[in-house]
Amino acid sequence: MLSDQLFFHIHYCNHRSFDDKERPPRKINRTLSHHELILFTGGTGTITIDQRNYSIKKGMLCYIRPGLHHIFEPEAGQGGFLSVHFSCAEVEWSQNQWIIHECTKQLMKKTGKQLIDCYEVEASFRRLTDCWDQKRPGYPFAARTLLQQLFLAVADNVRKQNQNFASSLKVERIVDYMQKNLSKHITLNELSELIRLSPTYLTRIFKESTGSSVISYFNQMKIDKAKELLLDGDHKVKDVAHLLGFADEFYFSRLFKRSEGISPIDYYSKMSMDNRITHGLATDLCLN
Repeated sequence: MLSDQLFFHIHYCNHRSFDDKERPPRKINRTLSHHELILFTGGTGTITIDQRNYSIKKGMLCYIRPGLHHIFEPEAGQGGFLSVHFSCAEVEWSQNQWIIHECTKQLMKKTGKQLIDCYEVEASFRRLTDCWDQKRPGYPFAARTLLQQLFLAVADNVRKQNQNFASSLKVERIVDYMQKNLSKHITLNELSELIRLSPTYLTRIFKESTGSSVISYFNQMKIDKAKELLLDGDHKVKDVAHLLGFADEFYFSRLFKRSEGISPIDYYSKMSMDNRITHGLATDLCLN
């Protein structure tokens, strides 16, 4: 559903509850230049997104990407909704520099989804709208973090509703096995035997669940661990490669540079310099 390279900017949050005595919200007919996520906490009526009609009722989650025309037509009676309007950018670290692109693509597969047992999603959404309303110091950063948590709660809810939930559990088991065996060379056949699926089917469900191939995901886990070991300062590059199951130090270095944009040695040098500068600034602040 989401890339781990997204950075969010929240324009505003909204929430409303209304009863039988109140007039329902007015009809809305518009096209936005940013993203909107809406969770209905009750009510009746329809919301039309890109010519698709969805019934307004508790647990209906609607996602509207930029440029998508939508019509909101609530009916009289008890109801309510929570919403967040936001923009986002894809931020990527490549070749030792930041690359930033505005993201206008669709972040969710469907524009409307009826959630089942949506307590966690609603609670997460309310934490976001409460944070926005209270406007405490640092609320923009806190709200961005809460929006990410909201998307995770939605993804978890959808995953549990999916008929392939059993497959998701198998992928989680594979990832856990990888984490415990970072020092080893793991084969696709070994993983297939672990979860009793064919290598072909395993490859497909892993890609669908994580967005990466099995080998790419495992290598990235190793690179993340390599960064920790390098920053400890007690290991040479060839030692780190060996500890993470790479027989070829140069192959490890190529993988590291492909992921981080710099070689392991340059990464250690750069991070060590950054740490020295940060320590020096902290010392100066203490002395002053």
